[in-house]
Amino acid sequence: NYDQENRKPPKKGLETPAPFRVEPDEITRDVIKMVDKQFTNHFGTTDDFWFGVSADDAQRALSRFIQDALPLFGDFQDAMVADEPFMFHSLLGMYINIGFLDPIDVCRQVQNAYEEGDAPLNAVEGFIRQIIGWREFVRGIYWREGEDYTERNFFNAKLPLPEFYWSAETDMACIRASVEQTRDEAYAHHIQRLMVTGAFALIAGIEPKDVHEWYLAVYADAYEWVEAPNVIGMALFADGGVLGSKPYAASGAYINRMSNYCSGCSYNVNHKTEEDACPFNALYWDFLIRNEKKLKSNPRLSRIYQNWARMGEDKQAAYRKRARSVLKKLQAGERV
Repeated sequence: NYDQENRKPPKKGLETPAPFRVEPDEITRDVIKMVDKQFTNHFGTTDDFWFGVSADDAQRALSRFIQDALPLFGDFQDAMVADEPFMFHSLLGMYINIGFLDPIDVCRQVQNAYEEGDAPLNAVEGFIRQIIGWREFVRGIYWREGEDYTERNFFNAKLPLPEFYWSAETDMACIRASVEQTRDEAYAHHIQRLMVTGAFALIAGIEPKDVHEWYLAVYADAYEWVEAPNVIGMALFADGGVLGSKPYAASGAYINRMSNYCSGCSYNVNHKTEEDACPFNALYWDFLIRNEKKLKSNPRLSRIYQNWARMGEDKQAAYRKRARSVLKKLQAGERV
């Protein structure tokens, strides 16, 4: 695969294309009025609704993606930029999952762009693998694992879902941006879901079913067969390794490398244990130590545990103390 070519951090002056937008027709406007009346207190907004509502709309959205965004999709598919919710992503998941687009036809049209010299191989391979190599894989996991899959809780995580997953009222710029975007657009791309809102839920020890139900409620492309394996298995490792070979825990360094969120954050991503240190930093190590008995034998984590052992007791204690402070605030419902 071409993952090594597809992990470029964002760069200054990067111009991103606008997604294909549809002006609501009369039926859509009537539905918007009904939703506004019946669901006034629900998360999300119908302001500036622009999703397509037909197979023709979806095909035009696919054509726009191939023309405008696919060439740079691969390079920046993991990058995150404040106030750039879509980057070079296709936003086709909702159309594929609802049945407006045939996934294999989407792949063939993207492959054709490569064959005609309109898109590079790393972009085309990365996109097609997300559909054939991942979407179909998680579909198989969901149906094989059965009805109890969404009840899995490998780490016995018990923390209730923090209110800021609904309100975006947090001092963590990455979480705030991702939740605000989710509220406004019913969309966040895979790295925001996996490495921001998902990774925080993992390292903080949030109840997996709470997280699963949040993802299911807030995203336009979220159908349980595709959402549950991505959340329960990929983001939270709550299935104990059925879907993935290691938990995707990360400190603030990853977010800082792949985004510009940290430059505008109240926390200092370079601080590790101080009061203003990014909460991801201490929670990352605390998560690994809380779950050492279950994870230390994982070959993909052995070097990380070796790094922990080399830190020294004082540094280890400082990380655990900072993590306890953050967790205490989360448990009390205080602002973090």
